[in-house]
Amino acid sequence: MYYSNRYFSNLYDLVVCMTNAVDLISNEVANHHHQVAYLAYNFAEKLELPIEQKQTLVLSALLHDIGALSLNDRLELIEEEPFTAENHALIGAKLLSDFPLFSDVANVIKFHHIPWDYGKGRLCGGEKVSMLSHILHISDRIAVQVNDKKNIISQIDKIRENIKSRRNTIFMPELVDAFLDICDTESLWLDLIYQPMVSNIPNDLYLEAIKLTLDQVVDLTKIFSRIIDFRSPFTAMHSAGVAAAAEKLAELSGFSKDECKMMRIAGNLHDIGKLAIPQNILEKQDKLEPAEFDIIRGHSFYTYRLLKPIRGFEIITQWAAYHHEKLNGHGYPFHLKADSLSLGSRIMAVADIFTAITEDRPYRKGMSDEKTAAVLSQMVENGSISSSIFSLLMNNYKDIYNIRKESAEKAVEEYSKIVSI
Repeated sequence: MYYSNRYFSNLYDLVVCMTNAVDLISNEVANHHHQVAYLAYNFAEKLELPIEQKQTLVLSALLHDIGALSLNDRLELIEEEPFTAENHALIGAKLLSDFPLFSDVANVIKFHHIPWDYGKGRLCGGEKVSMLSHILHISDRIAVQVNDKKNIISQIDKIRENIKSRRNTIFMPELVDAFLDICDTESLWLDLIYQPMVSNIPNDLYLEAIKLTLDQVVDLTKIFSRIIDFRSPFTAMHSAGVAAAAEKLAELSGFSKDECKMMRIAGNLHDIGKLAIPQNILEKQDKLEPAEFDIIRGHSFYTYRLLKPIRGFEIITQWAAYHHEKLNGHGYPFHLKADSLSLGSRIMAVADIFTAITEDRPYRKGMSDEKTAAVLSQMVENGSISSSIFSLLMNNYKDIYNIRKESAEKAVEEYSKIVSI
């Protein structure tokens, strides 16, 4: 199998995937990113901004709240702007700043809660605040006022007056004026609540033309793995460990260099569906109740549904989403059997279990080498996991353990730096 590193996927598909994943955290904030992106696009159209700025603005809107790592953070942001609003903006910017294609996006997100304050909002901490940040700010504050349980057209007057009253204090006057010019158009508001939101943004932004190489996809999904894992110190290193272990097992299994990179991508994203799982369940130290485990069992289904629309990800989607399937058909959520599980899916399953039982968590230490071997051996005996992958792991145990451990330690270090902002 050969995949050219000249082009593997497009940026837009991956950003929409991450946006949809973050929206799974709560129904109360679902579609917020899409709504903000649509409003921001309409501001950009009214102001006749260049195409490059429109692209940056829409991408920023689709990702603007990724720094709100918990449900409470996100719910807080749909109300009046709290004193801590800038924290999530700084965290979001920090998460994205390591990806070169997102340097401008990170800067827009960093300042998207800075008030205009009679022009003082042109600067923050000695740094210039882009107009795009102010557009994102006003778009965000308009979107949070929309009540999807009431007729949208009946809400226009109240929202208009609210924004108008904050002219020059919270919002840039030019942007308030632009809003007043477009807000009486009913179709804008009807589009705002119509699903799916992103499809309402015209194709003239050429977002789908922003192509990514395989290496860039690896780098971008590493950022996404941080968003997935950094919701909690309990899981701050998990995806990094799974990705590292799975990539090494793939290499030892004879996968090509590109296939090994694909395996790392799958490892980075395998738990993206956990964004749909309540944090109190993810962090529970006691045994899960049956109803709680039923909720957990849905996460790999969400991983499948989130990744499936990404063009070029057909194989990666299977490797990532089938990590809780068992060869004997007793896994979840699809109950696939051995004849439906590829070598890559089998590798991911072993890498996930190995990482989960050997990594330290705040409430317990990882298993010893002997106990790990015993647990995995029992799973081979009952037909859950591949005997050949288990043997490969045992024959290279020290190397794979150290690779997993080193990757996890780096993730914890990154988590500490980011959440300390």
